[in-house]
Amino acid sequence: MAWSRGQNLSLQGPFILLGFPGPHSLHVGLFLLFLVMYVLTVAGNLAIISLIGAHRRLQTPMYFFLCNLSFLEIWFTTACVPKTLATFASQNGAISLAGCAAQMYFVFSLGCTEYFLLAAMAYDCYLAICLPLRYGGIMTPALAVRLALGSWLCGFSAITVPATLITRLSFCGSRVINHFFCDIAPWIVLSCTDTRVVELTSFGIAFCVILGSCGVTLVSYAYIIVTIVRIPSTQGRHRAFSTCSSHLTVVLIWYGSTIFLHVRTSVESSLDLTKAFTVLNTIVTPVLNPFIYTLRNKDVKEALCRTVKGR
Repeated sequence: MAWSRGQNLSLQGPFILLGFPGPHSLHVGLFLLFLVMYVLTVAGNLAIISLIGAHRRLQTPMYFFLCNLSFLEIWFTTACVPKTLATFASQNGAISLAGCAAQMYFVFSLGCTEYFLLAAMAYDCYLAICLPLRYGGIMTPALAVRLALGSWLCGFSAITVPATLITRLSFCGSRVINHFFCDIAPWIVLSCTDTRVVELTSFGIAFCVILGSCGVTLVSYAYIIVTIVRIPSTQGRHRAFSTCSSHLTVVLIWYGSTIFLHVRTSVESSLDLTKAFTVLNTIVTPVLNPFIYTLRNKDVKEALCRTVKGR
């Protein structure tokens, strides 16, 4: 029997996160893999934040944005991985309605924030490469703070409406969520009421967030590419490209792994494929970012070397 819209669903028992069905050996292997990657994510991003805080040369708008990105990545992966590890360890994927709603809200709010933050970083790269003489006058510390703060506020505001609509859905029958965390798509599938408004709203918000941030990023890099091509010397082109190469790598990985997850018109199919892409998005990508910025950024590498040598 269907539950009424106004009924307190938390009284009906918890939802169950299906996770990754399979033998115990698979769960052990995945637990160890997820644990190692989570530790690397937290440690790597904390190291980036510590390096930037400890070295005055890195205390510029560019690295201020990088600090925000590293801080975001820590909480983004923390929003879903610890619960997944607990599920592997206990073989019990139970999660309350409130816990599920909170997890969904924070995962997607932080994900939206990353889109806006990467767009702000793209604009910063544009100013640094295309308008180097005016960079200091335009990208002031105050503007950098406003852009970062705006990214966080927009990210957490964007998901509010779809999250509210989803928590008002009625559920009947199965309460098993075919995912390792409370994702929007598998939760909508469980509903026994009309979900078209929720689906369209979620799609519309995702489309606007991705299109808006992608537009800023694409326009910024279009100008960057034109500027780099016009630089006469090979060394000058290489120096200019190295300024934005780390950010460009992160952008390509992030957009490649998230566009499929958020921009789709149907949520009733391909849940297993969605789950696989989400692993890349929520676990693999956050652990790669510190290594990308460390290995491809000369200033960060030099700061790391000085720190290791105790200077």
